[in-house]
Amino acid sequence: MRALLYDERLEFCSNAPEPTPLPGEALIRVRLAGICNTDLEIVRGYLGFRGTLGHEFVGVVARADEAPEWVGKRVVGEINANCGECAACRRGDPTHCSGRTTLGIDQRDGTMADYFTLPTHLLYSVPSSIPDEWAVFTEPLAAACEITQQVHIRPTDRVVVLGDGKLGLLIAQVLQLTGCEVLSVGRHPDKLAILARRGMRTQIAQEKIVPGADVVVEATGSPEGFATARALVRPRGTLVLKSTFHADVTLDLSMVVVDEVNLVGSRCGPFLPALRLLEQRLIDVEPLIHDTFSLDDGLVAFERAASAGVLKVLLAA
Repeated sequence: MRALLYDERLEFCSNAPEPTPLPGEALIRVRLAGICNTDLEIVRGYLGFRGTLGHEFVGVVARADEAPEWVGKRVVGEINANCGECAACRRGDPTHCSGRTTLGIDQRDGTMADYFTLPTHLLYSVPSSIPDEWAVFTEPLAAACEITQQVHIRPTDRVVVLGDGKLGLLIAQVLQLTGCEVLSVGRHPDKLAILARRGMRTQIAQEKIVPGADVVVEATGSPEGFATARALVRPRGTLVLKSTFHADVTLDLSMVVVDEVNLVGSRCGPFLPALRLLEQRLIDVEPLIHDTFSLDDGLVAFERAASAGVLKVLLAA
């Protein structure tokens, strides 16, 4: 099969072995895969991953020996394959399983291939009203929804979202649904215009931002974003950290203590609410798609995805 493999450099392989699903797993034929910032950071050395990249997907189940009812269904799926037995799993935190493998990120080959495998209990059937081009956003949209799982955002809160990349734009749309006052800050007027067309407040990062926000979400994907976020949150406010990248960060933790700031790390999120938001057309993902390439042109697609100002690039298998 075809696959995009990373082993100190990114390569396209036309004769990679087709994976064999383990007990409890499904073999999934990929229809669309998305390139996200984590994929770009892995290529830059983040986490030291080796294997097939990709964790955003929509596909069709080709084989599921222990759950044949899944065969032929169009699906998306969670990315953390958990053991079900460790302390984290037993307390209901499977995404923090001590023995987990993570799709296209850690010890599990990913979705930028003709086929990949994933445990069937991580799969979700995609409603027929959601096109592939929307469904492929389920995983990052779920990550945006995770913020409202972790933080009680009141309609009276003032919230600042830093970053106008793919995730930042999704987060701003999700938080808008809470009724709070959302300000989205970024460096690209054309990206911020996507939110402005939805009636949301936006601001260019180079302009002065009024501090004292109740909640600040850092989604810039850059070390500088942490310092900016810290400067904007009020004492006893909440700072939500969404960025992961291959770089060191300097942060004055003493003032975090003095101001009693709540630091919340936020990663993966719930898939069913994300699918409902897409099905009900409450989130607009189409403006986030900049290009679609064939998997055969995966190397060109990664170059495009890494270009300044580009949002989502998709791979059509």
